[in-house]
Amino acid sequence: METARLILLVVHILGFAALLGGLLVQAQLPEKVVTPLMRDGIGTAFVAGMLLVGVLEADGDPLDHAKVAVKFAIGLVILVLVIANLRKERIPQGLWAGLLLLSVADVAVAVAWSSAHS
Repeated sequence: METARLILLVVHILGFAALLGGLLVQAQLPEKVVTPLMRDGIGTAFVAGMLLVGVLEADGDPLDHAKVAVKFAIGLVILVLVIANLRKERIPQGLWAGLLLLSVADVAVAVAWSSAHS
């Protein structure tokens, strides 16, 4: 189970890296779009995160369900916003900034909660 946990954790992190990369590469561009990289990144991170929770639960590891719920909610909002705007020619600057803020918040929740319980 430890190997599955580590693989899923790496895939989860890589998914968020792809999402953030897709967002940050547009920082200097006047027009923002939702890219396939962003879609694949959040989709990968979301699914890997759910599988990771399942593996941890099956292994009997104690989970902070509040953290899981917060990360799930933020990830779901990002996923819905990305999918809903995937085919649009451009997205508003505010939506792009919101996606970036939510993505960073999701990472911050994971890091802050993990270091607080070490």
